[in-house]
Amino acid sequence: MTLFHLGLIINPLAGLGGPAALKGSDGVAAEALARGAEPRAAQRTRIALECLRPLAERIEFLTFPGPMGGDLLAEMGFRHRRVGELDGETTSAADTRRAIECLQEAGVALILFAGGDGTARDVCAAAREGQPVLGIPAGVKIHSGVYAISPRAAGELARRLVEGGLVRLAGGEVRDLDEAALRDGRVAARWYGELTVPEEGGFMQQVKQAGMESEELVLAELAAWLEDTWEPGVRYVLGPGSTLHGLAANLGLQTTLLGVDVIEDGRLIATDVTEAQLFELVDGHPARLLVTAIGGQGHILGRGNQQISPRVLRSIGLDHLRVVATKRKLRTLEGRPLLVDSGDPALDEAFPDAVRVWAGYKEELLYPVGHL
Repeated sequence: MTLFHLGLIINPLAGLGGPAALKGSDGVAAEALARGAEPRAAQRTRIALECLRPLAERIEFLTFPGPMGGDLLAEMGFRHRRVGELDGETTSAADTRRAIECLQEAGVALILFAGGDGTARDVCAAAREGQPVLGIPAGVKIHSGVYAISPRAAGELARRLVEGGLVRLAGGEVRDLDEAALRDGRVAARWYGELTVPEEGGFMQQVKQAGMESEELVLAELAAWLEDTWEPGVRYVLGPGSTLHGLAANLGLQTTLLGVDVIEDGRLIATDVTEAQLFELVDGHPARLLVTAIGGQGHILGRGNQQISPRVLRSIGLDHLRVVATKRKLRTLEGRPLLVDSGDPALDEAFPDAVRVWAGYKEELLYPVGHL
């Protein structure tokens, strides 16, 4: 009988910080244990593996020794092989990354991993593109879309795969909060990448969305995205408004709230420019234009940013314009289009039917545009 090979990795420290009121477990596992927290990752993994008991004769697990999988599989009686070695008595993120590499080298069909968003980041750092993985939720923070909605759901998905059921693969986002900032009362998170995950029915959770979108969080994410994608030698024109002012502040730049500013190579090279000054800066020079929408109204050009004139727009190019707006701001439009009123009807007519809107880290929306 041909065996189906599954990988298993458990982060035994995942989830410790929750009961200890530490907002997470990254870097504080010892403190959490001192406060009386009890490891729960293995127990949650056990729930997932119980779904596979009826198929035990058809499965061979590959795993890391001790608390990272070997102990639990031996206790449950599953056939398994141990790959790799732990660095020390306490497991680490490096162990997780090394385990992923070993399991991939062994050619497992699917890697099950138990943890939280920090674990997902470690998996993402080591997983090859296209390697199927599936998270068993065991951490304090579960924002990433690479986890099943419950340990039992993870087990059911793995069971379907072993039984030969059709399981679609999709990209799942890896996101994580900065726990140190969270403990200081600040919310800061970012996108770390994507993993290939099975996607079937209602088994997989969506990327966590708070009931109320955090403007501060979105601006931090947008700043991180912009900083990651600066084009050397390109001039970035930032229009007025609190959205772009806040984005720049997250980059450590002091722009003018109600003016137009220009950034190049991460430096502020001109502030509160006039239309003539702006045209001189972008004419014949590669440039990008970032504007925001007026909440409730939707104007992106022609209201408060007349420095961005028709000749400036033509010099930059409409294909180099991006709107920066949170989803909350877009919802205030109640489905109405974004508006342009450049003062040049021919230019307004030349706008596409929809423009790209930056709404979060590597999150682009397509939103309709109209003109007056």
